Amino acid sequence: MAGFGPPPSENKRRRNADTFEGFETTVPTDSGEELRGPELPHAALYGPQTIAWYDTWRRSPQSAAFLPTDWQRLLMLAPLVDAYFLEPSTKLLAEIRLNEGLLGATHTDRLRARIKVEAPKPKPAAPPAGVADLTSRRRRLTDAS
Repeated sequence: MAGFGPPPSENKRRRNADTFEGFETTVPTDSGEELRGPELPHAALYGPQTIAWYDTWRRSPQSAAFLPTDWQRLLMLAPLVDAYFLEPSTKLLAEIRLNEGLLGATHTDRLRARIKVEAPKPKPAAPPAGVADLTSRRRRLTDAS
């Protein structure tokens, strides 16, 4: 069975690394609430699993870099995904997996496509309720002296 070989390492050093310099696409990580791209036309014709699948793609970080042709590919896949949920088959799954892979569905797919998803920014940890902030307490004590 033919394949792509092992996925590229994230930190692999290559002799010709500068050849691909600037070819990496970085997409922002967001809360996953923003819907990008067009709505699924004739959504009433599709099952709830297909609508959820399409909305997952619309909320995905990589969809920030999608062009109209990428959205067209997803719209063309929707009937296949719907048919798969109604009657699963290996042929349908293979076609869906192939097309989703080209759009960066999995971590390995994104490595191959040189799509980098920014790490989410850590939220500052709030002290638990009822716990005093020691830094401000120390500051008040030293200022009072």
